[in-house]
Amino acid sequence: MSKHMIVASAVIAALVLGAVVYRTDAAPGKKPAAAIVPEKDAQAPATYAVKLVTTKGEIVIDVTREWAPRGADRFYTAVESGFYTNVAFFRVIKGFMAQVGLSGDPKLNGKWREKRIADDPVVQSNKRGTVTFATSGKDSRTTQFFINFGDNVMLDRMGFAPFGKVRDMAVVDALYDGYGEGAPRGAGPDQGQIQRQGNTYLKGKFPKLDYINSAEILP
Repeated sequence: MSKHMIVASAVIAALVLGAVVYRTDAAPGKKPAAAIVPEKDAQAPATYAVKLVTTKGEIVIDVTREWAPRGADRFYTAVESGFYTNVAFFRVIKGFMAQVGLSGDPKLNGKWREKRIADDPVVQSNKRGTVTFATSGKDSRTTQFFINFGDNVMLDRMGFAPFGKVRDMAVVDALYDGYGEGAPRGAGPDQGQIQRQGNTYLKGKFPKLDYINSAEILP
């Protein structure tokens, strides 16, 4: 029970902070692509797959639009626009989740931050391998998402609606989790510093973080 309470506390902290989207500088040695910020989200196909090329290997996410239509459309649009280029898994909590989705460009984050999407009903449970957008409250999802390491079913009643699932969790399980919880609750990255300094801060203070180098829709 104590473990569940710790996880629940981490959920609130991690996923509320997930709505704060700022970042500067690029991740491992190169600048983010000149991502496009569309006027509105495209309607995604009924099903599609996204390949994330990470510093630990490839992660493939199968998305089912009927699980969370708005979330699926946002993920599709963000991937197609080039948003998920050189972005860090800045919060990886063992047994809980791996969170990602802050660009290396604060101007880009500022633009996407204003493009919040309405909530989706929760029709799938936050079980191991499911992929869900972070939120800070009602209708506040933007670009940050997380991958569930375990069966975090308590997230269901909190309104977190999965939109996809990872095919093979081997690479996700290998993501560096040594920094744990973010500041001020833990020793991990401080999102305020990420906002102000971006990847310069992360690379200098947290050099072991893993990154999404690129993301693409699979044919």
